[in-house]
Amino acid sequence: MEAEPPLYPVAGAVGAQGDEDQLGVPDGPEAPLDELVGAYPNYNEQEEERRYYRRKRLGVLKNVLAASAGGMLTYGVYLEPGCPLHACSLYPGLLQMQLILHYDETYREVKYGNMGLPDIDSKMLMGINVTPIVALLYTPVLIRFFGTKWMMFLAVGIYALFVSTNYWERYYTLVPSAVALGMAIVPLWASMGNYITRMAQKYYEYSHYKEQDEQGPQQRPPRGSHAPYLLVFQAIFYSFFHLSFACAQLPMIYFLNHYLYDLNHTLYKVQNCGTNSQGILTGFNKTVLRTLPRSRNLIVVESVLMAVAFLAMLLVLGLCGAAYRPTEEIDLRSVGWGNIFQLPFKHVRDFRLRHLVPFFIYSGFEVLFACTGLALGYGVCSVGLERLAYVLVAYSLGASAASALGLLGLWLPRPAPLVAGAGLHLLLTVSLFFWAPAPRVLQHIGVLYAVAVLWGVGSALNKTGLSRVEGSPVDTAGTDEGCEHPRGMPRTSCGPPGWARESGTPGNPVRGQGEARLHLHHLPLVAGHSRLRSLLGLKPAHEG
Repeated sequence: MEAEPPLYPVAGAVGAQGDEDQLGVPDGPEAPLDELVGAYPNYNEQEEERRYYRRKRLGVLKNVLAASAGGMLTYGVYLEPGCPLHACSLYPGLLQMQLILHYDETYREVKYGNMGLPDIDSKMLMGINVTPIVALLYTPVLIRFFGTKWMMFLAVGIYALFVSTNYWERYYTLVPSAVALGMAIVPLWASMGNYITRMAQKYYEYSHYKEQDEQGPQQRPPRGSHAPYLLVFQAIFYSFFHLSFACAQLPMIYFLNHYLYDLNHTLYKVQNCGTNSQGILTGFNKTVLRTLPRSRNLIVVESVLMAVAFLAMLLVLGLCGAAYRPTEEIDLRSVGWGNIFQLPFKHVRDFRLRHLVPFFIYSGFEVLFACTGLALGYGVCSVGLERLAYVLVAYSLGASAASALGLLGLWLPRPAPLVAGAGLHLLLTVSLFFWAPAPRVLQHIGVLYAVAVLWGVGSALNKTGLSRVEGSPVDTAGTDEGCEHPRGMPRTSCGPPGWARESGTPGNPVRGQGEARLHLHHLPLVAGHSRLRSLLGLKPAHEG
């Protein structure tokens, strides 16, 4: 019996068709080595490189969208059970629903009369609002220990923990969770701000890879070169974040409004609104609920928002990529604890940041006015509590849509968005001084919605403009003007945090392994490297 021919030809054996295959390449011992181990004949290196960096850029966009959506969902479900009604629109989500419930005298007596917690509102607010004051002391420590992405994940998890405490409302669950939430606010915003900035830097690297190859691996990009991408990413982030106000109104629209009295009952003793009012909601009725909601219904609403909080955690964990490469992420355990605690205060010495402090204060107070003076003093006082959600939705949609106006900073001077937002708010404030809507009258509700939308436009211009100034405090792209240099350091050491420096200089987390590195992503504030002169000789210690 003849042996069957092998299914696959034996390597090096001469076939029946000769010592050449169908492509005309010699087979067997005479086959050229380059044909066997060489590159694929149809391989296009430039095309593959272009596709590789395109995938990298899409990954960066995915990270920005995931972080923005995670922040939106986190603040959409942010709650704190127990606030006075004059602060009800300051804290969105289930919190807003809970504090309106706590405002009702009957509900508070039934809910907390036997628990001995009549002052739970003030204790919760104290835990949330006082703790962030000392955030400058521990924020650098937490971010350097956990890293940027994991700090975001941990902070979002603390928000979810705060939501879960409403299943068992006791002093020993609510107050500690409020303190933990207050501790997580500043690290969350510091890590998110650095994450968006780092994504802009990486997008520039992936978009200009050819220029980097031509300039050499040790040549740093021009100063401020990532600023256009940072502006676009910040507009995306704030577009999502301002939608959190609209998402926060869903529990009130679909659940709580069915239990509220109409405006004829709640505003029965209200005489003046707007500029004629002597306070916020003077004479507002102490009973706002027709019937008390069942505990089972409240648990269902809390469970839905708890699921949304877990979804925000999964977005940050699963879809947000690492902010730094393994060789770039720094472990500051080699830095003394004293130096770590001093870092924020050293940054405060930067005159540019000191000049931005009034804008920080104004940015907080304009949102405070929108959620109290406008939404309550003009909105609830005139059209009733049942329409508070729609006023805040109008503010949210206006701010979200107007965040795209921040892209005008690509062509306009940097102060333009800040001046435009402040000017719009000033015009609206002066107009509100001459407007006193009548209580229980709905004819002017369209004007109220228009004012809320315009105030949201001003808020968006303020937030995007301020973020742009923070992200690139010196507009000296491509030059060393305005850059301070420590003694003995070459001028090539100056540059934005996170970019490659010249070989042999400290502060190079991107290029050149084995050199001293220092990065400012561990701080909630951004300033030049000259503020860290005492730390410029540190040894590298990389995280995995």
